[in-house]
Amino acid sequence: MSLRELVTWRPFQRRRRAIVKTLCYRLFMVLITIGVALFVTGNTADAVSIGLVTNVAKTFTYYGYERVWDHIAWGVAAD
Repeated sequence: MSLRELVTWRPFQRRRRAIVKTLCYRLFMVLITIGVALFVTGNTADAVSIGLVTNVAKTFTYYGYERVWDHIAWGVAAD
């Protein structure tokens, strides 16, 4: 299979779906990060700061990652 067959510029999901998936996933990850940071630091304010800052950055990178993978046909069943 060639690279041209694996990569398509036709998206498989709507942009809105990717945004909703990203936000739901990141919300879940914010809670996990805050929990871990609270366990490590013992300080609620620091834990919330760590959780929010790291996850805002990760939200944008995850969205981009999803959009790139949306153009890769590998592993997606043909219609």
